[in-house]
Amino acid sequence: MTAATTKLADKLLSLPCEDRIYLVDKLLKSLNAPSKEEVDKAWAEESERRIDELESGKVQTIPGEQVFREIRKRLKK
Repeated sequence: MTAATTKLADKLLSLPCEDRIYLVDKLLKSLNAPSKEEVDKAWAEESERRIDELESGKVQTIPGEQVFREIRKRLKK
């Protein structure tokens, strides 16, 4: 990172919260990042897909305790 970038970042961090939010939004849009609405829509679609899979029996749930037990087992190796 250049000194100019560091100096600019320091200056931007001193701005009020609303101004920083505005700048973050502009920067994300410049990177072609999905909008909040697009992200919300994608998660809603994914949630519906997962619910459909559960209700149709295509997938089965795993009890949480079993999941944690397997994770602990893997971490001990």
